[in-house]
Amino acid sequence: MTDIIQLMHSAVIFGTVIMLGAVGEIITEKAGHLNLGVPGVMYIGGISGLMASFFYENAAAEPSGIISVILSLTATIVGSGLAGLLYGFLTVTLRTNQNVTGLTLTIMGGGIANFFGGMLSKYAGGVGKISTDAASSCYRAYFDFLTGDSTSNPLYAIFGYGWMTFVAIGIAVLAHLFLKKTRAGLGLRAVGENPATADAAGINVTKYKYGAIVVGSVISGLGGLYYTMDYVNGTWIIDGNIEALGWLAVALVIFTTWKPLNAIWGAYLFGLLYWSYLYIPGLTRSSQEIFKMLPYLVTLAVLIVVSLRKKKENLPPEHLGLPYFREER
Repeated sequence: MTDIIQLMHSAVIFGTVIMLGAVGEIITEKAGHLNLGVPGVMYIGGISGLMASFFYENAAAEPSGIISVILSLTATIVGSGLAGLLYGFLTVTLRTNQNVTGLTLTIMGGGIANFFGGMLSKYAGGVGKISTDAASSCYRAYFDFLTGDSTSNPLYAIFGYGWMTFVAIGIAVLAHLFLKKTRAGLGLRAVGENPATADAAGINVTKYKYGAIVVGSVISGLGGLYYTMDYVNGTWIIDGNIEALGWLAVALVIFTTWKPLNAIWGAYLFGLLYWSYLYIPGLTRSSQEIFKMLPYLVTLAVLIVVSLRKKKENLPPEHLGLPYFREER
């Protein structure tokens, strides 16, 4: 029973990182933009929040966890928002190739994050010395009055998470309501399906595209912040794991068939598949790597099924990845 609870707990924490990345990318893709820079945006979001908390906590004699959290959130929103704005300027205004621009953003974001992460390590006194205890403790605080101190309590699998886990679920729900129930959401979907028709109907295509890209990038950036503050306990590790999770978030977008609500259970399913090898005895190292491939294999299977069924509601936006030239309308 304890192993099952621990597996579920690990799956939810793992899934929350990719859920935020996927929901942000869904918003962006609904505007017709394929942003393969999600890993880079998550890198920038994570290092921005970590740097803000680190310098504050090192400067303050008695750092406040709440202030540190506010500073890290603000830095993440600004950093990932600027990354999204850069991508938007290149792909919306300059109409550069979206695939190349996104991949460049991923490489740039990883380079920037690891450069500043290395700088923080040197400033802190060496690798593994970076610590933002005040902020990390606030991010990781859970409802212990419900679960008690025992991680074997079944309620721990439901309530044993920091507040950002529940915020991530709320963001996915709000994204669904926005896309399905609001006039602005309808306009955004129209822009992604046929920007020329949306433009003719009086919708400001450029405004919607920029808005979706920046908001989507901020949400994805929060996934990077969650990784640094909760997943790895408020430090920085140069191991490429954020990039791997970023690509998994992109795969999750396809798995969810571009529906934010599906990102909730899909992310947790990915987490279960990814970590299940830890609880299966007798596996070799090569067998463990096969289990880590399962989320991608499941995504591939979903992509094949969706392609064969060809149901409109399960397909990507029709104008996804294509630049819009207003003069050709």
